Amino acid sequence: MAQVRANGITIEYEDFGDRDAPPIMLVMGLGAQLVRWPIELVDDLVAHGFRVIRFDNRDVGLSTKFDHAGTPNIVWTAMVQQFGRTPPVPYTLQDMAADTIGLMDALGIEAAHIVGASMGGMIAQLVAASWPDRTLSLTSIMSTTGRSDCSRPTMRATAVLLRHPRGDDLEAIVAHGTLAANVVGGRFPMEGAFLAERIRSETLRNRHPAGFVRQMAAIIADGDRSSRLARITAPTLVIHGSDDPLVPVAGGRETARAIPGARLLEIDGMGHTLPPEVLPQIVAAIDAHAHGASMGKPIATAA
Repeated sequence: MAQVRANGITIEYEDFGDRDAPPIMLVMGLGAQLVRWPIELVDDLVAHGFRVIRFDNRDVGLSTKFDHAGTPNIVWTAMVQQFGRTPPVPYTLQDMAADTIGLMDALGIEAAHIVGASMGGMIAQLVAASWPDRTLSLTSIMSTTGRSDCSRPTMRATAVLLRHPRGDDLEAIVAHGTLAANVVGGRFPMEGAFLAERIRSETLRNRHPAGFVRQMAAIIADGDRSSRLARITAPTLVIHGSDDPLVPVAGGRETARAIPGARLLEIDGMGHTLPPEVLPQIVAAIDAHAHGASMGKPIATAA
C-alpha cells in the first residue's frame, strides 16, 4: 500500500500490474474501503493485461478524514434537496471525482478506464462527464443517475443501510455487516465464515461512521445527474444486478438511457454486492469493453 497527496488530501491506494499497461481506476462505494474490490477481480484484470489501481475515497479507510467539517443531518439534507435547493455539505461528489483525477495526476496517468461501483459509479460518471480527455472508457456498476423516482431502495435495504451498531463492539459490527450483506446480496448470499472474516478485517483496518454520513450527504446533495450524463462521450458500459434491493435495476437502466451510446449488462440474480459467482462475468465484460474502447470498436455485452 502507498499514499500520495492529491487534490489537497492524502489518498491511500494500491497499484497492481505492469506500469505500462492500460490503467483501470477502481472507485468504490459509500463507506467502503479499497479492499471491498475483491482481489480476485483485481488479479483477473491484471491477467487480462491491465494496470489496476484501487484506492480509499476521502473520509474512508486510510485516506484523509473530514471530521473538522462536522456531521450533516441527513434528514435535513434530504429535505432541502427535495425542495429544489442544494444543501450545504462538507464536500461534493464532484470533489470526490476531482480526487480520482488528482490521484491519476500523482501517478502520472494521462487517461484511464474508470470503473465505479454504487457511489463509486456516480463518481466515475462525473469523472467521465467533467474530464472527457482523461477517460478512456466508463463502467458504472450497480449505480444510478440520481433520479429519485427510478432507484428507490426497498424498506428493508434502507433500514439495514442506516442502522449501524453504536460503539466499537467488533462482533456486533461483524454481525450487522453480515446481515446487511445478505439483505442486499440478491440471490448470491456469501458463505458466513468468509463474510464475517472479511468484515472483521475491514473493521480492524479502519472504521469511520462519520465519514459514511458525510459521503451520504454528498450523494443526496448531488441530485439528478441526467443532464450531466448526457455530455459523456466515453464508451460506456452499465452493469447492474436484476435483484438489487438497494439500487434497483431501474436505476441501471435509466443510467444506460441517460448516457449516449451506453450499453447495459444485467446480471441475473446479482444484488448490491460483488459475489464470487459473478466476478468472471464482470471481468469479462470490463475486459471486452475496455479493449474495445481502446481499439475504437463497437462493444458487445451479451447478458
